Amino acid sequence: MFAIEHSGVVPDMITVAKALAGGMPLSGVIGKAAIMDAPGPGGLGGTYGGNPVACAAALAVLDVISEEKLCERATRIGETLEKRFRSMAARAEFACIGDIRGLGAMRAVELVKDREQRTPAPELTKATSVRALANGLVLLGCGLCGNTLRVLTPLTISDDLLHEGLDLFEKSLAEALAQNP
Repeated sequence: MFAIEHSGVVPDMITVAKALAGGMPLSGVIGKAAIMDAPGPGGLGGTYGGNPVACAAALAVLDVISEEKLCERATRIGETLEKRFRSMAARAEFACIGDIRGLGAMRAVELVKDREQRTPAPELTKATSVRALANGLVLLGCGLCGNTLRVLTPLTISDDLLHEGLDLFEKSLAEALAQNP
């Protein structure tokens, strides 16, 4: 369920929020008993902790994650994204793909002017985002140099829609390259 579980590291604490309650305002802290039990009564709290409706929503979200095997689905989506992005990067026309990284359904594609020098290509990244939006796909640019496109699909996405999105990604990058050689 957590990316840290893929690293072999056992954290002392994990904070959770955002999707935990399906959009309801809720956050939480998960930790080892020695840490969590250390504060006295009322010593651990927060603005978004404990709302009964949000807690019920979070329990429902956790049930859906389990019942629909969304952790396994995230792995399959990630494999599909990785395979497609690696296939694109292997083609000469997409020599601008400098790096592909991520885990599960959250991936990033770094765009560069030169793979050897790894010179960031923020203009190409922006142009790709603009072309993608015109083509019906929302892509977010990110990264320290503004040259990375973040791909985060819903875990409930159908395979057909996932492939359609990847086709639009590829089309948008090709169009941006044609405009910005």
